[in-house]
Amino acid sequence: MIKIEMDSGSGFCFGVVNAITKAEQELDKDDSLFCLGDIVHNGSEVERLSKRGLRTIEHEEFSKLKNARILFRAHGEPPATYLAAKANNIQVIDATCPVVLKLQQRIKNAYKSHPKEDWQIVIYGKIGHAEVNGLVGQTENSAIVVEHIEDLDRVDLNKNICLFSQTTKSIAGFNKLVETIKKKINPTVSFEFYDTICRQVSNRIPNIRTFAVRHDIVFFVSGKKSSNGKALFDECKAVNPNSHLISTPEDITPSLLKGVTTVGICGATSTPKWLMEEVAKELEKIASVTND
Repeated sequence: MIKIEMDSGSGFCFGVVNAITKAEQELDKDDSLFCLGDIVHNGSEVERLSKRGLRTIEHEEFSKLKNARILFRAHGEPPATYLAAKANNIQVIDATCPVVLKLQQRIKNAYKSHPKEDWQIVIYGKIGHAEVNGLVGQTENSAIVVEHIEDLDRVDLNKNICLFSQTTKSIAGFNKLVETIKKKINPTVSFEFYDTICRQVSNRIPNIRTFAVRHDIVFFVSGKKSSNGKALFDECKAVNPNSHLISTPEDITPSLLKGVTTVGICGATSTPKWLMEEVAKELEKIASVTND
């Protein structure tokens, strides 16, 4: 008999729930709504909302859009995007995560209060990520993005540094970056650093490790574009090598269940609960055939 458990701590974070709720509310009023970029990095959820009328566009198409309604997703947007919307008579449904909005404001305030002749605003984050683009936009695009320790060669270590973090980066990675800067920076200049990582995301790491280690096999459900999904899956794999990344129930390899007694299903902050439930149903079907 195979026991299947779904991780209660997995699934959408508050910011994603908020964005999807807003999209559904707006689609109830009018089934024509644009979204700037994938509302969430999960193909199955994007497809579900697409069937309801949510049309995903990228910045190039947005620049030509006029007299329409558009949803800004949880990742946030730089000030230039809001200005473009206003100029083209576009109604914005702003679903930026409150945690991201607060960080945008903090970076904007730091940029204003730290003269750029003397200071560098540095952001620990993924280069090109939508949230990071929105954060950099608060500094008139002057902030320096550091994704890896090796990227520190972009930063002038003889000049004052004010460091923030993308909300979904790892605490361990941020702390390592802080310690490296402390060792390398010229001791005569100032170094300010602010841990702006969302705990709703970072706290999932210890939880998911505890969940993964107690099962014979783990199926981690995530969209291929999800940075958070990749990071959390790596954590699963670290404690349970028999962890498998899947996007849909169709990705399950039935032969993997041979000799297995416990199966764990978990996912990213961008993974809908309904999709994990579909994976559970598919596993139950496979298990019943295996047992027969």
